[in-house]
Amino acid sequence: MSIRTLSSKVIYKNPWLSLREDRIEREDGSSGIYSVIDKPDFALVVPMENDGFHLVEQYRYPLRARSWEFPAGGFPAGVSGTPEQLAAAELVEETGFTAGRWERLGRVHSANSMTGEGAEVFLATELVPGEPRREQTEQDMRQRWFSRREVEGMIRAGVITDGPSLAAYLLLQLRT
Repeated sequence: MSIRTLSSKVIYKNPWLSLREDRIEREDGSSGIYSVIDKPDFALVVPMENDGFHLVEQYRYPLRARSWEFPAGGFPAGVSGTPEQLAAAELVEETGFTAGRWERLGRVHSANSMTGEGAEVFLATELVPGEPRREQTEQDMRQRWFSRREVEGMIRAGVITDGPSLAAYLLLQLRT
């Protein structure tokens, strides 16, 4: 199926995202609108050590709840680099760790019905501790190591619900 864009208009924009409304025409000739959130891609890191993982927990305003996740994020405005550089920066920023070994696990899309935003997923091992360099918006963030069994229990119990983190864990399990 193909959808043709007839027009596109930005409805809202801030430093993190923009919302646009596209007038579209479907393959059968019917028309409609499609709302799209444009956000830059991000990197997600699976920091693995001693058959367990370092997760971060932070308050997620849209959920009105705290959320355990793998470290992830994007470059600040005006900064660019490779996905690998972004992953390394996010790992240090959120956990303080640097990794001696990196492995790309794959790519995931966070919500492909409303955004093209994607994440490059990396496995980080041979971790060396250090001090986190969290941004002001991450001041409530916590970091903790969990065994693989604990992480899988948290997934089963619905404690870990972050889509990109769940997809990253699946990529890790499928790695050959």
